[in-house]
Amino acid sequence: MKIRLPLLFALVKLLSSLALVGYGTYELQRDEYLYLDYGRHLAWGYLEVPPLTALQSWLTLALGGGFFWVKMWPLLWGSGTIYVVVRLAQRLGGGPWAQALAGVCYLCTVYGRLNLLFQPNSFEVFSFTLGTYLLVRHAQPDGQPRHLYWLGLVLGLGVLNKFTTFFFIAAALAALLLTAPRTLARRPFWRAVGIALLVAAPTLAWQLAHGLPFRHHMALLHATQLVHVTAAGFWQQQLLLCVAALLVWGPGLVAALRGQPRPAVRVVGWVYVFGLLILNLLHGKSYYALGYYPALFAVGAVWWQARLARAATPLRLVRAAFLVGPLVVVLPLGPLLFPVLPPAMMQRLGQLAFYQQTGFYRWEDGQAHPLPQDYADMLGWRELADKIWRAYQALPDSTRARTLIKCDNYGQAGAINYYNRDRPLPPATSFNGSYLFWFPAPPARPYRHVLLIGEGHPDELIPYFQSFQKVGEITNAYAREQGTTIYLGTGPTPALLARANRERLAELAAWEGMSREQ
Repeated sequence: MKIRLPLLFALVKLLSSLALVGYGTYELQRDEYLYLDYGRHLAWGYLEVPPLTALQSWLTLALGGGFFWVKMWPLLWGSGTIYVVVRLAQRLGGGPWAQALAGVCYLCTVYGRLNLLFQPNSFEVFSFTLGTYLLVRHAQPDGQPRHLYWLGLVLGLGVLNKFTTFFFIAAALAALLLTAPRTLARRPFWRAVGIALLVAAPTLAWQLAHGLPFRHHMALLHATQLVHVTAAGFWQQQLLLCVAALLVWGPGLVAALRGQPRPAVRVVGWVYVFGLLILNLLHGKSYYALGYYPALFAVGAVWWQARLARAATPLRLVRAAFLVGPLVVVLPLGPLLFPVLPPAMMQRLGQLAFYQQTGFYRWEDGQAHPLPQDYADMLGWRELADKIWRAYQALPDSTRARTLIKCDNYGQAGAINYYNRDRPLPPATSFNGSYLFWFPAPPARPYRHVLLIGEGHPDELIPYFQSFQKVGEITNAYAREQGTTIYLGTGPTPALLARANRERLAELAAWEGMSREQ
């Protein structure tokens, strides 16, 4: 009986997400293609994120790599997260109404969008939420050392997923120091630390062996994106990310800091406070904080249950309003969160004043576009992959296999590889991101053909080929990659290949060389 409602919400989350994932209307998102290629190159580390995503990719490809199997992972972690949220409300004394309110808050906030994308973020939110739950369970009167051991395992897996887990660990340590300092001096805590380190050790060793590329990744991120994050903008976004549940998580935060409805929830409040302070000081993006909110949904729901029990107003109406309110708030934003409307309809929607003011149609370049950037990043990829296949098939049979497919970015390379996964096509590659590690070794016989995708200065390359011509481009008017060109070069000179190799080694050295220069 105890787990019936949490399981019910997990099932609702899974089924509703399957209906809203955009199958048949949109393709995979740019980043998803990169992560899927991880599954073809299993390792203990990558330039972008640690290896847990790669294991999921490997299993996805082993199952055929279809759209459903790609989306299965974020849906699984999202369903697991809502289960933990509802279960936490239950553990804090919440009845069916409080549990339902906590679950509705998760369903009607930004997690609906987050859990549709095959990225490390869904597992990050799951691990942070489960980690917070285990902290609460250990702090409760019936808490056991095993809760800390499970916490160590969860945080170790979190490090294997994203290094932002270290921010959560720092916040959790600060919260424990404030709420339960004796815990830090006991053996179970240090055993939990040992478990976490043991699980995370392989990827930490990989980082050390490769010159700590994580540092270069953070430097690039800070220089190009995080430097533009302001404290005011960060805190403003915190109010908007889970705006449909603001009346629940806001009081929940205050209640948690005051130890209500149970003293054990103080750790929830302080993990949130320290976690967001760390992100703010480091100019972290607003969505980095998403893992700190779900536990507050549970605390706030149980707090409201106790509050309303003492109220004189008709409880049925008030309780119904709390459950329906998040749905009413999120309904107008549904098309922006779930890719269910075709591009043409999304374009027409973006012409309405309300949707213009949301900022969803404004891209990283600061300009308004026909579609939200995330949606535009889910179009044009199959067209690119098919045109590469046709260009490859048009090459002479005798020299076709001696072809290099070089892309400008990881989205292009990953999409070509994904949609041609069942075709005899050489793997597409790039000098972007982890593709630096996967660039093919020089063949026994020199390359005869080079397919260049997204080449920004094609005229400069004409002297390096016997022939050089444009053979296609992406024409999808809604795609972010619209206009991306495909050039075919035949008979590349040794000078060009040597130049390309120097560029690749220089880029790789920038990632791996930081520790060697000190």
